[in-house]
Amino acid sequence: MGKQGTSRNPRRQGKGAKLRIDIVTLFPDFFTTPLAESILKRAQEKGLVKICLHRLRDYTHDRHQTVDGKPFGGGAGMVLKPEPIFECIETIRNSGWVVLLDARGEPLTQKMAEKLRRKRHLILIAGHYEGVDYRIHEHLVDQEISIGDFVTMGGEAPILCLVEAVVRLVPGVLGNRDSLTHESFHQGVLEYPQYTRPRKYRGWEVPKVLVSGNHQEVRRWRSEAARKLTRERRPDLLSRD
Repeated sequence: MGKQGTSRNPRRQGKGAKLRIDIVTLFPDFFTTPLAESILKRAQEKGLVKICLHRLRDYTHDRHQTVDGKPFGGGAGMVLKPEPIFECIETIRNSGWVVLLDARGEPLTQKMAEKLRRKRHLILIAGHYEGVDYRIHEHLVDQEISIGDFVTMGGEAPILCLVEAVVRLVPGVLGNRDSLTHESFHQGVLEYPQYTRPRKYRGWEVPKVLVSGNHQEVRRWRSEAARKLTRERRPDLLSRD
């Protein structure tokens, strides 16, 4: 119960990581399994990314480790208090970029993930209950991000989405770097359809151009198919051109 709090790394971390991520949360155990699986696990083991968890209650000073309070002016629910969050961030900040996951924030996009990847140090705050004391918005955070126009039970799941979107862009994390240049949103359109074996399944055949061996025609087909899918399902992306 002191100012220093605790931080827990799900996997052993290497020095000199290209990106450090600190996560401030009421529920650090929420992250333990996801951060210890698949690509996130390998990125940490390679020393490309360092991820630390900080339990918000460790930055309180009362016997009950109180992190929330009733809102001034009345209303339903509870609000996260400013003191634990300020003290936690001030302990770990250095030159870190502080992000609050909040419904008021700017919607997360691929371009935003690419900008965040270039930061050397991200500090992500998971809100909870009815939100955080507004002085945190006004005087502590550098950026507020939303993952969509819907409400979750807390900021933990949105943080995981953000972490996955950013970490996979760190050089060396993905085995095939070329895959990043063809996926959805990277070039302003959805990704083209993908097929694999068998060539014929239940009467449905793979488009002949994809097995023709003509790479120029394959590229043309993929470009046209990507734009067609985008027009049908996300025309808003094309209107941004």
